[in-house]
Amino acid sequence: MKLLLHTCCAPCSIYCIKSLREEGIEPVSYWFNPNIHPYMEYNARRDTLIEYSKMIDLKLIIEENYGLDEFCKNVINNLGTRCEDYCYRVRLEQTAKYAKENGYDCFSTTLLISPYQKHEVLKEIGEKLAKKYGIEFLYRDFRPGFREGQNEARRLELYMQKYCGCVFSEEDRYLRHNKK
Repeated sequence: MKLLLHTCCAPCSIYCIKSLREEGIEPVSYWFNPNIHPYMEYNARRDTLIEYSKMIDLKLIIEENYGLDEFCKNVINNLGTRCEDYCYRVRLEQTAKYAKENGYDCFSTTLLISPYQKHEVLKEIGEKLAKKYGIEFLYRDFRPGFREGQNEARRLELYMQKYCGCVFSEEDRYLRHNKK
């Protein structure tokens, strides 16, 4: 099975890749994350994924697209639904499209590991895009391995981000922290 795995960051990929390899699936990691801001954060996550991919001998495809202008245009009218209306959709759609155009059997995403993401929304978007592009969406609930992956990332001393990706999720993190 030829799987293209949208990868948001190295720490989130650790358990996903381990689990897929245990199933006999060798994923190809695909970096496309135009929702990650600011630019230094985007670079830190991308560069850490490059470093980690070399460590575990994982094929990695980098699709450079910082995308701040496009991100702002697409989320400004409804910040409350930015994840499902833009961030999830744009990344999964590009992954499905690339997978179909480049001979992959299926696609998936490391976003499925996070207990902080809208899991059912991700699954629904993935399934709709699978139909649209005529390619399988490989669904896995990786959430049970979230802590294991995070612990391994710490052990490997990988850069670990403190928020989902966009500037608004960074603001949310600070607002939650200040309420405590």
